[in-house]
Amino acid sequence: MTLTIVYQDEYIVAIEKPAGLLVHRSMLDKHETQFAMQMLRDQIGQHVFPVHRLDRPTSGVLLFALSSEVATVLSQQFAEQTVDKTYYAIVRGYVHEAGLIDYALKEKLDKIADKMADPNKPAQEAQTAYEPVARFELPFAVGRYASARYSLLKVKPVTGRKHQIRRHMAHIRHPIVGDTTHGDGKQNAFARQQFGFEGLALTCQAMRLRHPVDNSELQLNAAFDKRMTALLGLWGWTANDIITLEKP
Repeated sequence: MTLTIVYQDEYIVAIEKPAGLLVHRSMLDKHETQFAMQMLRDQIGQHVFPVHRLDRPTSGVLLFALSSEVATVLSQQFAEQTVDKTYYAIVRGYVHEAGLIDYALKEKLDKIADKMADPNKPAQEAQTAYEPVARFELPFAVGRYASARYSLLKVKPVTGRKHQIRRHMAHIRHPIVGDTTHGDGKQNAFARQQFGFEGLALTCQAMRLRHPVDNSELQLNAAFDKRMTALLGLWGWTANDIITLEKP
């Protein structure tokens, strides 16, 4: 697999991470052999330093630094919440209005990776802004509902907690399609069996930040997730509809 590079200079490189690809080696997936960090290192022939994360099932813009010094500067921007991130998600049900989810999240600890962490750590503040882009009603009965309803949302996380968007969408009863941890099993099975949709309907479409060296504004955009494009196409969307989502 060759990773698609959306931006590169002597200090940073950004790629389109495919859904299902881990960012780096993890104790949780000991048998996995492909990682974005190692693949990119081999592809461009130099070490890369991750400065943020994307969940394994989430696709989209993933940024790396090309030195530890630049990584420190970029990590600070993420910590200070000055990086503007735009995600798109397909969720269960109709979302009629924009909103801000302000709901603290208890850190989810893994028995292996987080065995040294404090299990009594208080919940961390977390905010996620969202707005509906489109709504879809399909003539299929799913569970106790006579038809299947979905919304395409533009989502902007203010904070960056683990699984934040997925947990916040589930909190407002609009879980993301394909979320096997926080989602709706019946809806996930329906999307998979009826439309062949595999994985999580969540992608990091764009990112805006300050260049770590010259402080200029940097806009990073990925092509829209092909799996989500195919699903929306089956629901009546056209290529032109998708193009509007790819614009900064």
